[in-house]
Amino acid sequence: MTMIDIAALDDIPRQGARVVRTPQGCVAVFRTATDEVFALDDRCPHKGGPLSEGIVHGTQVTCPLHGLVFDLATGLSTGPEALRVATRAARIEGGRVLIDATILARRTAA
Repeated sequence: MTMIDIAALDDIPRQGARVVRTPQGCVAVFRTATDEVFALDDRCPHKGGPLSEGIVHGTQVTCPLHGLVFDLATGLSTGPEALRVATRAARIEGGRVLIDATILARRTAA
């Protein structure tokens, strides 16, 4: 898998996120209090809320629109609604945050 450098780890606040805009839509890149990084599509599948504006707690994020909680590693909601948001590969190398480069590919026509 090809990875692309998007930012320094310190550019993402602990228990916060930054948004990467791609041809396939926005991706939220989260940093936990223990310096783990995760990448999810930045759109809640329930009401379309920007997950990057949600509250990060542990390895979860709470949608800012309606409070649904998503696991950052799996993208699965933890509430009564079985929803999933797409996850993207992310890791840290040498203090830099890398994400899967395939998200930068242009969408193909249907």
